[in-house]
Amino acid sequence: MNDSDKKKIDTAVSPRDLARSVIMHESSALSALADSLDETFDMVVDILLKCRGRIVVSGVGKSGIIGRKIAATLLSTGTPAMYLHPTEGVHGDLGAILFNDVVILISNSGESSEILGLIPAIKALGSQIIAITGNPESSLAKSSDKVLLCKVEREADRHNLIPSASTAAQLALGDSLALVLLELRGYDRDDLAMRHPAGAIGRRLTLKVADLMHPAPEDPRVHLGDTFREALFELTAKRLGAVSVVENGGKLAGIITDGDIKRLLEKFEKDRRSIDELMDTGVGEIMIHDPKRITESTRAIDALRFMENHQISQIPVVNSESVVVGMLRLLDLVRAGL
Repeated sequence: MNDSDKKKIDTAVSPRDLARSVIMHESSALSALADSLDETFDMVVDILLKCRGRIVVSGVGKSGIIGRKIAATLLSTGTPAMYLHPTEGVHGDLGAILFNDVVILISNSGESSEILGLIPAIKALGSQIIAITGNPESSLAKSSDKVLLCKVEREADRHNLIPSASTAAQLALGDSLALVLLELRGYDRDDLAMRHPAGAIGRRLTLKVADLMHPAPEDPRVHLGDTFREALFELTAKRLGAVSVVENGGKLAGIITDGDIKRLLEKFEKDRRSIDELMDTGVGEIMIHDPKRITESTRAIDALRFMENHQISQIPVVNSESVVVGMLRLLDLVRAGL
């Protein structure tokens, strides 16, 4: 590091202050974008909903990177879409566009030569063009069927040169289109799960309690007529932090957790009662009656929220007939990456 670099760092504001400034600037740009949406957005959504082909997205440079993300988000949320690189497009890949496709062209300036070079061929095919641009008077805007204005006052850097606020706005607008289409089409979690069979999203959408629970013989359980001694043995042998108490037929009657045992031992010691007396106590006298439970068909992510909301670390798992089929721990859900 030379002296001039060191001087610049010493006299500059802190990195975190600069970062906050960038984030706040982009946040303000997004708020302004939200306020600027008008009936044109509704008309564009209607065009995309009625599209019988694909949504073809194209952009160059940073706008191209945003375009790839928009196309990917559309595709993963149920809207047939693809990304077309504008340079490849004018060298033969325009053949991928059909007359019933809708083309979204992204350019902040609206004057990118690569994007403008696509327009004559797209019009000749009869496809509709939607522009996402920051310049309503640009060549792109004037050549498009609909224009989604994505204008920002300035970029987030002090020189107003680095695509930052403008690309954040483009991405937010693309996400808005994709998620509005998702809602209007009535897609639910099952539809999304089909499109995300792997990865973090896939796990959150497809994993069920049955996939993560500890079934028999790992599942610690005792019967209503058993004693504390038997419950303690089962608890220490299975090491899941809790034991289910079941009635005849296997239906859930109660639960005893590690925490319950600790509190029980403290109470017996305070009352000067013997350990033998405690060991011979029936589980029905010490268990938590009618405890929280969850069904094996519940989504794992919903089980996580339920357990966090009720601040419980273990929960009995039951089937549709309320028969205990396993034990689920909060730790199991966390380890699954939820």
